[in-house]
Amino acid sequence: MTGAFTRLATTLVSLISVAVLTTILRQLLHRNSHRPPVVWHWLPWLGSTIDYGKNPYGFFFKCREKYGDFFTFGLLGMKVTVFLGAKGNNFILNGKLKDLNAEEVYGPLTVPVFGRGVVYDVDNARFMDQKRLLKEGFTSRNLRAYVPEFVKEVRHFVKTNAIFREKEGICDISSVFSEISLYTAAGSLQGKEVRDSFDSQFATYYRHLDDGFAPINFMFPWLPIPINRRRDHAQKVMAGLYMDIIKKRRLEGNKTDSHDMLWALLGARYKDGTLISDEEMANLMIALLMGGQHNTAASGTWVMLHLAHRPHLIEELYQEQLNVMGEEELTYEALQQLTLHNNVIKETLRLHSPIHSIMRKVKQPMQIPDTDVVVPAGHILLAAPGVPSRCDEFFPNAMAWDPHRWDKSLEIDRQGDDQDGLNDTVDYGYGAVSSKAAHSPYLPFGAGRHRCVGETFAYAQLGAILVTLVQLLQWEQVDPKAPVPATDYSSMFSRPVHPATIRWRHRQ
Repeated sequence: MTGAFTRLATTLVSLISVAVLTTILRQLLHRNSHRPPVVWHWLPWLGSTIDYGKNPYGFFFKCREKYGDFFTFGLLGMKVTVFLGAKGNNFILNGKLKDLNAEEVYGPLTVPVFGRGVVYDVDNARFMDQKRLLKEGFTSRNLRAYVPEFVKEVRHFVKTNAIFREKEGICDISSVFSEISLYTAAGSLQGKEVRDSFDSQFATYYRHLDDGFAPINFMFPWLPIPINRRRDHAQKVMAGLYMDIIKKRRLEGNKTDSHDMLWALLGARYKDGTLISDEEMANLMIALLMGGQHNTAASGTWVMLHLAHRPHLIEELYQEQLNVMGEEELTYEALQQLTLHNNVIKETLRLHSPIHSIMRKVKQPMQIPDTDVVVPAGHILLAAPGVPSRCDEFFPNAMAWDPHRWDKSLEIDRQGDDQDGLNDTVDYGYGAVSSKAAHSPYLPFGAGRHRCVGETFAYAQLGAILVTLVQLLQWEQVDPKAPVPATDYSSMFSRPVHPATIRWRHRQ
């Protein structure tokens, strides 16, 4: 037995040695000036997976310094070509359908979670049409109705949750904000029936679906492991619950003049006249919940942590509320006037965009502009919109979190104004968007055909939550000398390292 084990170990070592040697020789002897430079690596299948996975931004900046704005690295057997900067963002995010495909990258991960017939399970034209239908649920009229619901949910949570029972305490703000963002989304966008269910069965199924975003499912979504079995069961049950709500609403009608997304979708038709099916509605609602929840929870947690690091800003926010609102309740219009609140959110999104990498599958060879370098078909193109927003050339002292940098009219604001010109727009199927937006160094909601349609909702939700928490609480770091927590990049959506604690007390 010992001899057989020794021979097996020797064989494995020999195979690994040959693989390493072959990889080294290929990199040394087969350099092609018409291809992006390849990041040096030792193992063929693993490539730079570990360096990229531990700290994507650190990896991007290190490679940029050595190779320039574009380079190729190995990621679990895939060849990923990164193109950084404004040119890279425009090249990828405004890429043509015949050249780039998002469905092949994200479909395996998202279809089991969202369900069939929506998002990356349909052709791009149908997906864009679904975005159009969703966008119609984010009207100003609806947002005005949502803001009081946001406030109500936050007040109810702080008043009734056991975490805030005492006069002061310490809590994991990551878990707290995750719950608050879930309840505020459910209580407004998702509708009363969904919100009423979230204290019980929906919350459990949501967690099981959330587990389905595990990184392993990028490669092996079909593995019969416990998280995938729970994911598949939760998807089926949640879709069924939504369809039950849809059937009930059809029978009873909108007696209370509600403005949630489900009412916006009921009776909606695609551009070809096809009525959206109940299953598609249910799965779109799941996609809406899962996609938006992560971004809001992560961004809101970062807001709370940075303010805990600089508690004097919390009092500046409180004073701004008194100056703008006095004793009045928060409204959507008042929210737009709370400049510092909005700048806190804007600055947080600049440094902590939840999605650090946006990927597309290359369908045919693509030449990088102003070069003779060609990205081959089969590669994955990767844009990192968060890289320019971390560069001093666009944002002086870029890695410092400073909401007051937005007090003055920044060049980025002027660029944004220019991008709204009617002559610079394109309609991908869900309404006109700027064709120049991808050139901006500030893209927390993406650009191009896959730009997030829920941007206005996200700002309203985060803003209303922040306003209400500032009214109710004061908070600071547990250890005044500790830095802001590091970023956890281990999942699809980056977030603060868990647990992320703050010391809080009820405002007197």
